[in-house]
Amino acid sequence: MIKKVFISVSSKERNRGSVEFQIFSFTNKIRRLTSHLELHKKDYLSQRGLRKILGKRQRLLAYLSKKKWSPL
Repeated sequence: MIKKVFISVSSKERNRGSVEFQIFSFTNKIRRLTSHLELHKKDYLSQRGLRKILGKRQRLLAYLSKKKWSPL
């Protein structure tokens, strides 16, 4: 289900402020940074950036799960 949401969000690309699109873009950044860090193991600044993005994505995922289950 999440994959379908990401595909539909990426195809529209109009609503870049939506939570789904932000999670999608953070996921892409995480993949890029992870592959970068496999080559450059001592790049501590990129490691810090990766941890910050992981935290942001985790908070957005928690918000999205609460928002989807709320009766509003």
